Amino acid sequence: MSRPIFLIVLTFLCLSAAAYGKSGRTVVIADPYIELHTGPGSGYPIFHVADRGEQLTVTRRRTNWFKVITDDDKQGWVNADQLTRTLDLDGEPTRIRKSVRGDYLERNIEVGFQLGDFDGANAISAYAAYLFTGNLSVELWGTDLSGNFSSGWMTNINLVHQPYPDWFVSPYFVLGTGIVHIEPKATLVQADTRTDQEAHVGFGLRTYLSERFLIRAEYRSYVVFTKRDSNEEVNEWKAGFAFFF
Repeated sequence: MSRPIFLIVLTFLCLSAAAYGKSGRTVVIADPYIELHTGPGSGYPIFHVADRGEQLTVTRRRTNWFKVITDDDKQGWVNADQLTRTLDLDGEPTRIRKSVRGDYLERNIEVGFQLGDFDGANAISAYAAYLFTGNLSVELWGTDLSGNFSSGWMTNINLVHQPYPDWFVSPYFVLGTGIVHIEPKATLVQADTRTDQEAHVGFGLRTYLSERFLIRAEYRSYVVFTKRDSNEEVNEWKAGFAFFF
């Protein structure tokens, strides 16, 4: 995939990493101590140790790491193994709920990869989406195009409407615009490299698989605004996997 696409997609992924689901629980430390890390991973340094009997307020989750606030307002990250060795306020062991379909319906960030066909060319796409509600989201896409006679890349931004998000197989509709860059592979006749704006509509289906994964497939119809006398109409089919936060 070309450099402009990587920069766009990776920037969006970095921004999306700041969004996590909130849990809002209060637990009591049962082990002699719990180590707080500066970030959600074992590679982040330990900056504070909370002792047995202290209370922790769990505010956010990122995969198997939980952001907590101590009694003296120190904020850090604790892994799931340590959190399972705490107690709820009623004295029962803390239970960590696995990601279920309810998390899918309440997700804020979705990131995925798809393979497909763009007017006869192979298309490899990556995207990141932010969901405002269960029905409305915005997506940023980057696509690498490779065909027998030309290659290139495409990037676009979409609004996605999902009218029935709680359906097991849920339909959605896409409206968007972007840029298509095409580089011909001609050797005998020199052809021009093109960068054109496009607009598209689409229809797709997505379904929840398990844990934090889902599958989606879609069709899009493009109008490419060329510098020629007439515009081009292009069809695209693609499918792939995604995960969510």
